[in-house]
Amino acid sequence: MEVLQRTANRGSISTGYDIDNSAAFGGANGIQFNPSSDGNRRTWTVSLWVKRSELSVETTIFGSSSTSWAFMDPDWLRFGLHTGSAIYYYDTDNTGTVFRDTSAWYHLVFQLDTTQAVAANRTKLYINGELYTGARGGGDTSANIPQNTEMTMSLNTSNIQVGYYYAGNEQLDGYMSEIHFTDGVANDADAFGEYDADSGIWKPKAYAGSYGTNGFYLEFKEPAASATGIGKDTSGNGHNFSTGGAYPSQATDTPTNSFCTLNPIFQSYGTYDELTISKGATRAVNAASAYKSATSTIGVSTGKWYWEVNITDRNVITTIGVTMPFYWNQGNLPFGGTVYYGQTGQRHNNSVAGGGQDSFGNGYTDGDIISFALDMDATTPTLAVRKNNSLVTGNNATGNLMYGLSLTGSGGTFLPPKEDFYFAKLVGYGANTFDINFGGYTAASISSAASDENGYGTFEYAPPSGYYALCTKNLAEYG
Repeated sequence: MEVLQRTANRGSISTGYDIDNSAAFGGANGIQFNPSSDGNRRTWTVSLWVKRSELSVETTIFGSSSTSWAFMDPDWLRFGLHTGSAIYYYDTDNTGTVFRDTSAWYHLVFQLDTTQAVAANRTKLYINGELYTGARGGGDTSANIPQNTEMTMSLNTSNIQVGYYYAGNEQLDGYMSEIHFTDGVANDADAFGEYDADSGIWKPKAYAGSYGTNGFYLEFKEPAASATGIGKDTSGNGHNFSTGGAYPSQATDTPTNSFCTLNPIFQSYGTYDELTISKGATRAVNAASAYKSATSTIGVSTGKWYWEVNITDRNVITTIGVTMPFYWNQGNLPFGGTVYYGQTGQRHNNSVAGGGQDSFGNGYTDGDIISFALDMDATTPTLAVRKNNSLVTGNNATGNLMYGLSLTGSGGTFLPPKEDFYFAKLVGYGANTFDINFGGYTAASISSAASDENGYGTFEYAPPSGYYALCTKNLAEYG
């Protein structure tokens, strides 16, 4: 969809209004609030930012009883508006408008005002600041809502849920931030965001309006797994959210600073499948006796970058490193175009046919944290590897995984041009579980909470001097 491509917020601009935190919903999380009295059931607005990690599956992001807002399969939006006896659907076109960008944050605003005299004005959907006027799917009946109809939203007998459906299923795997619910107030998108004057990108801004009886504002500013921690309502109403499954985790991947994650739609070359991705696209799992791989959402051609991989279930074959997708059709799949560090201590480069491998220090085992420092500013890119924060050297005193590899079959050294972009990559055969940490969130336990020199990212170990987390604020400066 051209509108989304043109206006999607990617956190790569200076907004003047910074969002520090989001909530990472890992597919088994959800929070809820039970109103103590009825609110305005004819007029209200929901505004939220969401970054998806799981596609082509029905996922509820917001709702109350059978009134719910969900991504449907295949990746279109539905707001089902329930009166208690009837339901009216607001659907985006399920044959055209889809939401599959897992690297960007979407700003979604849904407005209900059944007091409007004109039926077409009783429901409005805004996507990244623009009023949705596209075709709607065949299930849509929202244009037929009678004037002054009351919905189950803001009813004191029904919880308001975030991140899951009221029946306890359809949980979100992804991130949400800046959730506003304005009870009795019909807000347009410009109450919560604005266009950047230079880039034209839609960006968040502070909301200055009222919240009404059952309104709330979820900033996810407190990390504690409690109603007064990550579930705290900061609107002033005190409508704190308790758990409806398990509390989500606090993250620093936000609409104003989007971090790299694993890409669930970046397919391996040929017949090799992708690893199963979950936990906010930071966990990759293989349970099959087959080669499977996963690749990052962000590739780089300049700058110095740092990330960590925690392998919690290593079996048969496990390799981690970087890939150059343009060269995937060369060499031994699925390792074509990949420079990797293998579990038994080898290093390998199959950027072109004839690539080989040699010893690269000691191998790694379950629980080891492998960190990478990628220097794309060097004349020839370098990739330094550390195991539990100790440089892996072996036969290579520089610790550079890319150094001295015979890739052309004639003893020379070859790496693809930096302009072709290098991506982080994981490859597994058999039972493997990887937790990758680009700094915005990880499902693995972090004990030290180290950041880069700009204060971005949450890592087990401090990045080497001059190396930065792969996030859009750093990319804007160094990428």
